Amino acid sequence: RPRALRALAALWRSRREISFVATHVALPRTAAPSSRRRRFCGMMLEALKSATEAPAPRRSAALLVALCVGAAWLYTMIFAAQSAYEIRLHAIKTFGYVIHEFDPWFNYRATEYLAANGWKAFFTWFDHMSWYPLGRPVGTTIYPGMQITSVCIWKTLNAFGYAMSLNDVCCYVPVWFGVCSTLTLGLLAYESSRSMNAAVAASLVMAVIPAHLMRSVGGGYDNESIAMTAMCATFYLWCRALRAPKGTESSGAAGLETYLFGTLAGLAYAYMVAAWGGFTFVVNVVGCHAFVLAVMGRYTAKLRAAYSLFWAIGTAGACMVPVVGWRPLKDMELLPPFMVFVGLQVQARAVRIVEEKKQGPLMGLMTLAAHGVALLAALGAVGAFLYPKGYFGPPSSRVRGLFVEHTRTGNPLVDSVAEHQPASKQAYSQYLHHAYDLVPWGLGLSLLGASDATSILWVYFSIAYFFSMKMARLVILCGPIASACCGVALGSAVDHLVVFPTYALAAKFAPAEEDNAAAAPPAKKGASKKAAASSEPAPAKAVRAAAAAYRHPVACLLKMAVFCYYAKTVAYPKYLQFVDYCEELAEGLSQPSIMFKARLRSGQEIVVDDYREAYWWLRDNTPKDARILAWWDYGYQITGIGERTTLADGNTWNHEHIATIGYMLTAPEKEAHNLARHLADYVLIWAGGGGDDLAKSPHMARISNSIYHHFCPDDPTCQHFGFYQNGQPTESMANSLLYKLATYDPRQPRTLNSSRWEPVMTSKYGKVRIYKIKRVSKDSKRWIQNATNLACENPSKKWGAAYDGSADWYCPGSYPPAVQWLIKKRKPFRQLEDFNSGPRDAESEAYNKKYHEQMEKKAQGPPKESAPPANTLEAVGCYRLESQLPVDKVYGGGDTGAKAGVAFAFAKRAKKPYVAMARVGEDGHAFAFETVPFGEKVSDAGCARPCADDPQFFCGCADSGCDGAVDRAADEEYVRRWMVYKVKAAPSRKKKALPKGEL
Repeated sequence: RPRALRALAALWRSRREISFVATHVALPRTAAPSSRRRRFCGMMLEALKSATEAPAPRRSAALLVALCVGAAWLYTMIFAAQSAYEIRLHAIKTFGYVIHEFDPWFNYRATEYLAANGWKAFFTWFDHMSWYPLGRPVGTTIYPGMQITSVCIWKTLNAFGYAMSLNDVCCYVPVWFGVCSTLTLGLLAYESSRSMNAAVAASLVMAVIPAHLMRSVGGGYDNESIAMTAMCATFYLWCRALRAPKGTESSGAAGLETYLFGTLAGLAYAYMVAAWGGFTFVVNVVGCHAFVLAVMGRYTAKLRAAYSLFWAIGTAGACMVPVVGWRPLKDMELLPPFMVFVGLQVQARAVRIVEEKKQGPLMGLMTLAAHGVALLAALGAVGAFLYPKGYFGPPSSRVRGLFVEHTRTGNPLVDSVAEHQPASKQAYSQYLHHAYDLVPWGLGLSLLGASDATSILWVYFSIAYFFSMKMARLVILCGPIASACCGVALGSAVDHLVVFPTYALAAKFAPAEEDNAAAAPPAKKGASKKAAASSEPAPAKAVRAAAAAYRHPVACLLKMAVFCYYAKTVAYPKYLQFVDYCEELAEGLSQPSIMFKARLRSGQEIVVDDYREAYWWLRDNTPKDARILAWWDYGYQITGIGERTTLADGNTWNHEHIATIGYMLTAPEKEAHNLARHLADYVLIWAGGGGDDLAKSPHMARISNSIYHHFCPDDPTCQHFGFYQNGQPTESMANSLLYKLATYDPRQPRTLNSSRWEPVMTSKYGKVRIYKIKRVSKDSKRWIQNATNLACENPSKKWGAAYDGSADWYCPGSYPPAVQWLIKKRKPFRQLEDFNSGPRDAESEAYNKKYHEQMEKKAQGPPKESAPPANTLEAVGCYRLESQLPVDKVYGGGDTGAKAGVAFAFAKRAKKPYVAMARVGEDGHAFAFETVPFGEKVSDAGCARPCADDPQFFCGCADSGCDGAVDRAADEEYVRRWMVYKVKAAPSRKKKALPKGEL
């Protein structure tokens, strides 16, 4: 069956040579085929040869066609690169050279340190301005590829006289690498299809596809911006290494190109490891592809050589990245590629034995099976010996989260991150648009190819689709494969409807025989053809007839006419729709969360820059050694913009310390002050609604309780910490420091103890508030600063590496004695990735089990009967902006924003006639108020998201709940669709009147 498919592919493509057909359509190995069968097969091969070898046009005509096609290809590739460049500049043109989001600010600060202090200082950098008082070894906990790349570009530009600041270079890096990934993806599409038109089409799609734009806009200085280029380059070089050198198509021998491109693939993979933690995906795709080729019977010497070079060089480079170390040989998710490497070596030995002993098919199969059993036994023995010793580590919580539902990992810190939610089906339409519809066509048409590189499209697609369905963030991986599949589909259409007919017409009207003076006499040639045709079997005649009809001038002109018609009426309009959609979405994706456009009630458009205003205030109005207490999300911006010490920097590597910060923010005011005064000088919170700290506070409580079980006794999910259905805070919420700071009103100063806290700064639009902590403990501050209380060492001595004589730089701090009473109450948080902490005890098992039970119960929600009657909620309309809601609104979070029944009860208890809901997952945001919202209503897919308890009601959407439905507009801080209802009184149950005369 595979041989037949390859033969049909050769006929269909009409450009394969007989060497290819003879290689892949070999005769079955029977004992002694009859002479009649030999003649039949020979005639079929001769017919296929004539079908696949299109008549060559005159050299001048062929050169002219090639020049036209090449010029069109070059122009289109330049156009794709230019499109990729221009679409990523929206943020720079609108907001200037501004670093976006949270993580990019840490990346930029690390880049500045590398540029100012050099390579050695960077990798021995222990940062005491973050994770105070513990500090963070940045050089050994960072993927340094982007920082190294940016500094090299910056120094190169300045060396050639092109003066450019490091900040500007970092803003442009995502743009430049967006262009590079566009071109490398085109090369991958060409290698997997051997079609230049497929490469062009794939590049045009990759240039603007939103799944790639989401992490590669100007100013989005994130690791993924360069990782996509490294990933596409790795896949291309790997596939290029599998291309058979000329003259070795049938033998499968490895040539110079195999070794060259296999080495380059390993180096590209090593760069990918240095750039992004998603390197796990890349090495597993390549390993799975090599495994599929070996299982499908396509094992060759070049496959073994290419993969061996890729894995050995790439793994050696990966182990040199400090944050990775020996993980490629220990982590469960990185061991499968290693086993493929070992398996290929064993298979090579088995094949060599079969060839040397000239074994038949049965004995050869037994030899392969014996080697496979021996390999499995050896791997099992090694695993059984090393696993009890703790050598192998189970998958991390992030990887494990790909195989379980969101909010089910058991780690409340991981579950609190919105981008770890599963991707909805609408998300694929949002980030792939029309490309989503062409992916199946591209995958189907790729089956007609016969190269080793073709199957990587299916392997890549299967793995990327599965994991992106589990985590919305990984939709970024679908951008390259969707673009490649679009390229294969569109490129095949152009090849067979335009390019091949053009060559056929050139061969018909300008045949090469006119240039051949030694042509055979026509009479004899015609006679020989006639004699051969008369003796051919019917199938061979059918093949020749089909090939002749396929290349007939009328058929060629008809195919070209069909292409022109569909290109004008279908393809080109859809391409314009696709580009317009991508441009519109690019403007939304280019909005930096650190600043955004909004409209006042007067309609005036403004730029809300509250966050940078607050950080600049810290920089300009606080001592340089000031310490800032804030939730861990904002740490990168506090140190990067505010240049002040923060208790956490935005990384999640220290669960216990983040839980301590959450405990201080959610604890009662007095207890929080007794802790904060020993660790911080100021408190910074986000306020003003939307995704502020009050909305995040339930996650803070859960995270703190995962370490300090006494905070929510016998309640892992801290259900008592939140808001009632009427919008009023629970007792623990009302007493918490965070609630009092967020709701502080200068007109009612008694709500906050002025002897403990002093409000010193409120941003222009109220998005950020800063409070000074009074009665700060100077003794604790001096104790932390005392160098004798630092546990310094040199990790090179600890790891057994050659000691270079440098001073001990790894100097973590510790908590002052005044807060040790809380630290001693910690319960170590053990989960699956904690493979160094031993088995979990009974208490940890019980806690984890109850956490899952309560989260499951919360997800199920109240019974459906709790939903209100349909005539008690009258839809008013859907609104985009929170500012459109009346100022007297009362907030209600949690499931109030996701369930119509809860929202109805909330509005009734608040005695408000209107309620607005914006759902995200099983939670959401809700407001109750007195009057109808003002401004323009909207009607889109985001408004039509059903409620969690009753699908007859719509609950709107918020944040990731809007994925695939709506995009954030330029005047929106957060994407929201507020579904507003008028709350009516529930109908009273009247007794049925009895007929007259009855009792």
